Amino acid sequence: MKEVKIAMVQMLVKGNDIAANLSNAEDCLQEAAANGADIAVLPECMDIGWPHPARTIPGGEVFRRLSAAAAKWKIFVCSGLTERDNDKVYNTAVLIDSNGDLLLKHRKINELDIGKPYYATGDSINAADTAFGRLGVMICADAIVEDRSITTALAMMGPAIILSPCAWAVPPGYDNGIQPYGDLWREAYMPVAEKFATYIIGVSNTGHMEAGPWEGWDCIGASIAVDNTGKQMVQLPFGATAQTIVYVHCLIN
Repeated sequence: MKEVKIAMVQMLVKGNDIAANLSNAEDCLQEAAANGADIAVLPECMDIGWPHPARTIPGGEVFRRLSAAAAKWKIFVCSGLTERDNDKVYNTAVLIDSNGDLLLKHRKINELDIGKPYYATGDSINAADTAFGRLGVMICADAIVEDRSITTALAMMGPAIILSPCAWAVPPGYDNGIQPYGDLWREAYMPVAEKFATYIIGVSNTGHMEAGPWEGWDCIGASIAVDNTGKQMVQLPFGATAQTIVYVHCLIN
């Protein structure tokens, strides 16, 4: 058995503030590496926030900075980012190895209706073979298709671990004490994790949403890891100010 240590980087994301978000991400990656993490997972659209209207669309800088951080601190990085491809913009996640090389790129398929004016639809799923075993990548609502078809198709590729950058938000006045957040994702993750014996790691951002269709809502973390028997390993703290890094250990054959 091989043990893989994963850093769930539940970081604050500021709307359309690439410089602040990249600086925060780099600090978090340095901390994760210093604590012996093999892989760090950052949230969906961690560069400008989902679905924040972009005044500027990141070019190559976001990927270059993440790649340089991965190589500098010798850590694998899975992160959401905003990608322009000619006249289209995608909600994308990348998997970067500890040499700074791109292993795979996933463009979100199941974009919510409020995100569709901002992002084009992805058209493929994929996984990458690594020293830690095969790793799959999806993004947030890819997991909540009613029949779980995207997650199931990805799981059928045989990944030992599925990594999912996310952005989980609640409306103003949401009372987590009355309605604890997370059942939507447990119901999406657990059956697939159990059936296909794969870990699923969903990492959300935190922060107040100051623009876009969910202006006034809060991204609240509450990130969830599920093991390869379908049981919850951990749920991270809830709240717009709940930036934290939590480590989980996955045992891979």
